[in-house]
Amino acid sequence: MNKRILASTLAAVTIAASQMAMAARDHISIVGSSTVYPFTTTVAERFSRATKFKTPVVESTGTGGGMKLFCQGVGENTADITGASRRIKQSELDMCHSNGVEVVEIQIGFDGIVLANAKSAASFKLSRKEIFLALAKEVPNPDGSETLVPNPYKTWKDVNPALPNTRIEVLGPPPTSGTRDAFAELGLEGGCKSFAWIAAKKKTDKNTYKAICHTVREDGAYIEAGENDNLIVNKLVANPDALGVFGFSFLDQNSDKVQGTVIEGKAPTFESIADQSYPISRPLFIYVKKAHADVIPGIKPFLAEFTSERAWGEDGYLADKGMISLPTAKRRQVAADVRELNVLTDLSEN
Repeated sequence: MNKRILASTLAAVTIAASQMAMAARDHISIVGSSTVYPFTTTVAERFSRATKFKTPVVESTGTGGGMKLFCQGVGENTADITGASRRIKQSELDMCHSNGVEVVEIQIGFDGIVLANAKSAASFKLSRKEIFLALAKEVPNPDGSETLVPNPYKTWKDVNPALPNTRIEVLGPPPTSGTRDAFAELGLEGGCKSFAWIAAKKKTDKNTYKAICHTVREDGAYIEAGENDNLIVNKLVANPDALGVFGFSFLDQNSDKVQGTVIEGKAPTFESIADQSYPISRPLFIYVKKAHADVIPGIKPFLAEFTSERAWGEDGYLADKGMISLPTAKRRQVAADVRELNVLTDLSEN
C-alpha cells in the first residue's frame, strides 16, 4: 500500500512539475560533457534552422556536473538532457530515481581518448603500462618487489630508456570529467593490470585495486586543466614538451596544431576507434528526462534529428565533427528505443 501511495505521489509531482516546465520555458536545456558538447551544439544549430523551435541552450558542465544537474528532479529549473562521455553510474541513476526522474539513455556514437602533443614536437609512441607508470600516484617498486612506492619517475626516459628525456608534464581534465573517468579506466587501469600481482587484487580487494589503478599523481606531473579541451590544445601549442588528454574530436578538429600519440601500435583514427582496436576508445551518450519530453517544446523532434542518418550516420554531419558512428544495426536499435522513449531502469540493460 505504501509503495502504491509513494508511486502515485511521485507521478503527481512529475506531472505537476512538467506542467510548470511547459508554462515557464520555451526552449530545450542541455548540460553535460565537454566532449559531447560540440556534437549537441551542432545538432541544436541544425535543428533550430530547420524547424520553428527555439535553439536549445547547451552548457558544458562536465559529465559529473551534468549528471548532478540533470538528476535534481523535474521542472522548469532542471535540465532536459545531459551529455556524457561515459555511461551513467549506478549512484547517479539512483539519484535520478530518488528525485522522480525517469531516464532515457541514448548512445550516440564512439570517441577515443587521446594523448596528444604539439605538431612542432616529436611524436610519442606509448604503451598503457608506460602511461600508468608515468601518471599513477603510486607505482610498483622499481626494485622488482611486489610493493608500491610514491611515483619516482620525473622524465619519460625514467619510465622507459627508449622514450624522450623530457619532463613528464601532462595536461588533462579534472575528476568531474567523463574523459578523466574513461582515461583512468581504459588508459591507467589498462596499464596497471599488466602487473599480475596488482591485477589479482581486483578479485580480493576491489577498492584497493581501483585506488591503485585510478589514482593520478599530485606532484605536478599531471596538471588539471579544467573542462575546456580547446584550452588544453592551446597550451600544448605554447608548450611543445607537454602532452594533453582529451577526446578524439578535438584532435581531429585541431590536426593542424596537435598530433595523437600511438598507443600500443595503434594511432587514434576514425577506423581504429570505430572497430575499437585503438586501446582507449569509449561510447558517448545523451540522457533525456522522459517527463519533459511531452511538455518542453521540441524535445522529440530534436531527438529525431540527433538520431537521423544525416546527423549520426557514417557520412553524417557529426562525423565531420569527429564523432565515430555506431554500427548500422545498433543505430537502428537505438533510434527505435528513442522513438518509444524506453526508460533505463537497470544498468545491465544494453
